[in-house]
Amino acid sequence: MKQYNEVLKDILEHGVDRKGRNAVTRALWAKQLRFNLEDGFPAVTTKQLAFNAVKGELLWFIEGSGSDIRLKEIMSKDGVPAKHTIWTDNAEAPYWKPKAKFEGDLGRVYGVQWRHWKRPDGKELDQLTEIIERIKKDPNDRRLIVTAWNPGELDQMALPPCHMTFQFFVANGKLSLHMLQRSCDMFLGVPFNIASYALLLAMVAQVTDLKPHECVLTLDDAHIYHEHFDAVKEQLTREPMKLPKLWLNPDIKDIDKFTMDDIKLVDYEHHPAIKAEMIV
Repeated sequence: MKQYNEVLKDILEHGVDRKGRNAVTRALWAKQLRFNLEDGFPAVTTKQLAFNAVKGELLWFIEGSGSDIRLKEIMSKDGVPAKHTIWTDNAEAPYWKPKAKFEGDLGRVYGVQWRHWKRPDGKELDQLTEIIERIKKDPNDRRLIVTAWNPGELDQMALPPCHMTFQFFVANGKLSLHMLQRSCDMFLGVPFNIASYALLLAMVAQVTDLKPHECVLTLDDAHIYHEHFDAVKEQLTREPMKLPKLWLNPDIKDIDKFTMDDIKLVDYEHHPAIKAEMIV
């Protein structure tokens, strides 16, 4: 994860300050991070990663849900739904609330697009299932792409997709993934995004009988909110630790069958958490 810290430092020292939709950020353009999963799972170690939230949100995406109520159920503990998720503030945001069709509705966000993309004839396309089947049948296909960026439905989303598209690549029995992200909250969001797509890569590799290889992220508007400067500076004083390992239940061969209990981080050592406010 040293490369992630290097990008943080680069933005602080060389970024441009810009007034955006919700706050002032310091940003650089089109930074890339590459992680080989054979070297360990890319969980940030200079602070604590909320891995339960990572896997809960990814399972929610895979389920194709757009309901914060459902995410709270997935994130439940001892049968009690979570009171708050990383999506609750978006569900309650004044700019979105009047559009919501039910309590907790987030509209046609990521998972809905992945699993329920609307065709012009009104039928639905399950992008994720189709791509997994194509990886199995034609691994050399150059169209192994899933997109959440649907220009015709952006006004039906509580938050337009930040991580917009991802593409798979198969070579020598190994599966790699590249994700393109338009807007990148480097302190709070990007460590989460790195872990989420590395986890997705590992899960898809398992259900396609391939070995997970490279997870690559291209971060277009890579920015740090001014409110996060002190937190970032604290993080940069910390030395990265050894990467943990990812454990997936080897019996799971269907992307829809994974549960929270089927996904674990092993030997995850990290520095203490650093608190910072999410800018909605």
